[in-house]
Amino acid sequence: MVKKKEINLDIKEMLKVGLHFGHRASKTHPKMHPFIFGMRNTIHIIDLEKTKVEFEKALKFIESLIVQGKTLLFIGTKIQWRDQVKKTAEDLELPYITERWAGGTFTNFEVIKKRVDYLKELEAKKKSGELEKYPPKEKADFEKKLRELELKFGGIKNMEKLPDVIFVWDMKKDALAIKEARKVGVKVIGVADTNVDPTLADYPIPANDDAISSIKYILEKVTEVILKAKSEKSSK
Repeated sequence: MVKKKEINLDIKEMLKVGLHFGHRASKTHPKMHPFIFGMRNTIHIIDLEKTKVEFEKALKFIESLIVQGKTLLFIGTKIQWRDQVKKTAEDLELPYITERWAGGTFTNFEVIKKRVDYLKELEAKKKSGELEKYPPKEKADFEKKLRELELKFGGIKNMEKLPDVIFVWDMKKDALAIKEARKVGVKVIGVADTNVDPTLADYPIPANDDAISSIKYILEKVTEVILKAKSEKSSK
């Protein structure tokens, strides 16, 4: 019997990519104190032993939901890494939102769904050549609208219902997404830097959410576990 390959979380590697750097102590959320190791030059340092424990919990949860065929939605609107989050989601065939969160995306999902359906309708018209039948100004208006809708909703156009779980890459910037998710019963995995309330996530990952190297490391580990889960699912 072949032993399953476990995802390797190496604290030395986490240290190297800067997962441990938090924010200034003055910005620290009180509920993050259990995850703080100490302070260096007024900057709080995250306890990577605890990060490892929480990250492993999150990865195991992700693996189980992928095996079960449930939907995981990536939410990463921070400019520094939204392209990387988008590329990763596309490579993994997962839905994503990397532009500004549209209020009501979850709480008024039926309204959002109509906008997505309109996006699909415009895409179909463009593909079939039907837009060529319109006068130049109308055609230009349609194409402008198509670009706008694709930017806003392109990442969720194949999502027919609310996701089961969201992965939020910056819990402070995308606080509204978390608020809506909790309101409609969607579970939350989130990268929790020292300036956020980690209890807002069902699976918080205490880590630096500012450094590209930190987010890249987390993305790589999440990718590993999803590909592993998909492989297990397809072999059943």
